[in-house]
Amino acid sequence: QVQLVESGGGLVQPGGSLRLSCAASGSIFSIYFMGWYRQAPGKQRELVATITSGGNTNYADSAKGRFTISRDNAKNTVYLQMNSLKPEDTAVYYCYVSPKYWGQGIQVTVSS
Repeated sequence: QVQLVESGGGLVQPGGSLRLSCAASGSIFSIYFMGWYRQAPGKQRELVATITSGGNTNYADSAKGRFTISRDNAKNTVYLQMNSLKPEDTAVYYCYVSPKYWGQGIQVTVSS
């Protein structure tokens, strides 16, 4: 059993920044793939960014240049630094850890 605890969401003004964290605990031997997804109201869940254990990253076009994903393998934690936030970034953000674990979701609201 694996538990994921997300933190760092909240309300921020356009142009602001937030840093999301997701800590994994439980029956973990090694984690290859970690990532962040998001789901806005009325829309499907979509990929934001992913990172492998070797540090290879992948970003959605909407996140490129503004968001940075990173991880601390020793702490089994993945981070998402979000800068230059826009109202369209408003969504529930979900942490994902391979092979099949999802966080409970954390709200990010970008509004003036």
